[in-house]
Parts: sequence; C-alpha cells; structure tokens
Amino acid sequence: MLKKREITDSHALYELMIDPQIFPYVRYKAESMEEYMFQIKNLIEAEEQGKLISRTIIDEWGTPIGSISLFDIVDKAGFLATWLGKPYHGKGYNQPAKEQFFNELFYEKDIETIFMKIRKTNVRSLKAAEKLPYVLKADESRKALLDQINQGLDVYHLFEIPKDLYTLHLLRIQQEQEEEQLKEA
Repeated sequence: MLKKREITDSHALYELMIDPQIFPYVRYKAESMEEYMFQIKNLIEAEEQGKLISRTIIDEWGTPIGSISLFDIVDKAGFLATWLGKPYHGKGYNQPAKEQFFNELFYEKDIETIFMKIRKTNVRSLKAAEKLPYVLKADESRKALLDQINQGLDVYHLFEIPKDLYTLHLLRIQQEQEEEQLKEA
C-alpha cells in the first residue's frame, strides 16, 4: 500500500497529479515533469534530514497512485498532505494508506500529533475527515495554530489526530474482532 518515495515513480505520479480536479489540492505542485522529478529528489533529501516523511501510495500491483506525507515536523507533530489520482477515488485505497502511514508515524517515527488543514472549499476531504473516529476538529482548541495557517488566501479548518486517540481506536477494533471470534467459536 505504501513505499518510500523514489524518482522512478515520478512519471506515473505526475500524470495523475496534473488532473485539474487533483492539482489544486496537491501541496507539491509542478508545471513540468522535470520540475516534479526535482521536487521528488528534494523530498527524498528532506526526509533523509528528518524534515518530513513522505510515501508513495501504491495499488495491489505496485503501481503508484498517489502520495502521503507529513511535513513541517516540529516537536513530534506535523501536517498531513495526501492525494490520490482521480481514477483511484472511491476504490478503498485512501483509508488503508492513511492507517498504514499513521501506524508508521506513531509507532516507528515517534510522532505524537498529526494535524490536517483542509480547505473549507474541499467538501470531499472535510466529509472524509469528519467520519474518522480518531480525528478531532481543532478550530477552537488550537485557535492560535488555525490563525497561523489561515494567514494566506486559502481558508482552512484544522483537524488533529492525537496518538492516544488513534491508539484507543485500534484497541477498540482489536476488541471488536476478538468478540466476533468468540461468537463464531
């Protein structure tokens, strides 16, 4: 579902990223294939320096279909950026990719908080975030951070995924699975 970023994935990802329905929501935009390859190279170098964590989302055949990253990492917290190519929307890739990434961040990379800033105009992403049981709307609780991210032209809602709430979610799922197994036995 996820793999480390590689220059060799640039062409497939670039073709998906330039879709007019995807491009406005991509953090690392590029106007040409060469520019995109340069950005991927810079992302790989930034990850080696501990500035961000970035993965390519792949389908079951290993084809690159999108990306997921944690950027602006400070004090064990960072901002999530994710996108999937249009042909892969609604096919069940987003949630498993996020969960795999969150597991890596929280249990391998020592991240404590994941923030998501979602444009108020991005209804699809807002609805998806609000469905997740481990996501907190943080517009009020993190007002200073919200004000900071809303200094530009775009206006965002702020969401927060704390490690403890995510862990509680995983424990609930595990408990439900164990109860189902007991019923079946």
